[in-house]
Amino acid sequence: MEPRESWAALAAGGVAGVSVDLILFPLDTVKTRLQSPQGFRKAGGFRGIYAGVPSTAIGSFPNAAAFFVTYEYVKSVLHRGSTPYLTPVTHMVAASFGEVIPFSLVQFPLWESLKDLWSWKQGHVVDSWQSAVCGAFAGGFAAAVTTPLDVAKTRIMLAKAGSTNASGNVLAALGGVWRTQGLSGLFAGVVPRMTAISLGGFIFLGTYEKTRQLLL
Repeated sequence: MEPRESWAALAAGGVAGVSVDLILFPLDTVKTRLQSPQGFRKAGGFRGIYAGVPSTAIGSFPNAAAFFVTYEYVKSVLHRGSTPYLTPVTHMVAASFGEVIPFSLVQFPLWESLKDLWSWKQGHVVDSWQSAVCGAFAGGFAAAVTTPLDVAKTRIMLAKAGSTNASGNVLAALGGVWRTQGLSGLFAGVVPRMTAISLGGFIFLGTYEKTRQLLL
């Protein structure tokens, strides 16, 4: 990857990260409170849903910038000499290097595949708004299938010292939710999570593509 492409990925990623955090921060707060073992109202309800947004936005620029620089670099390296059949694997590996969580492992290969399919259908590379639509679908799907892990993470983060969840064991947290609340508990907050991440995918990946195109 050329230096100009690296700087474009860095800047575009940072702008995309700040944009999506400023716009969608309240939805993430609501989702977290829905997943709280205390219940939505006791966890704060709709009060103070913008609390903490400035620090989140400041931190999102370097995080998103670092992710996309890593993602684009690893993708460019792995693409050399690889076959079309290995393209999804390439995107999965690149996403894993950029951010070691299951969400990116699902979202980015799907986003790239949807863009490739749309490009093939219309005979030219997708526009930034089309990339944004693909990002929304990919984000929504990834959000749905990884919701149980997000619930477990929330329970661990909110666990009281000395409790079972405080140990940080994800499988134990999932098992506890399943025994007490069943399937509905594992997918608590799935609708606001899918809504937020679908919108986030649209804004984040659409902004990234548009900014990167302008810089290049």
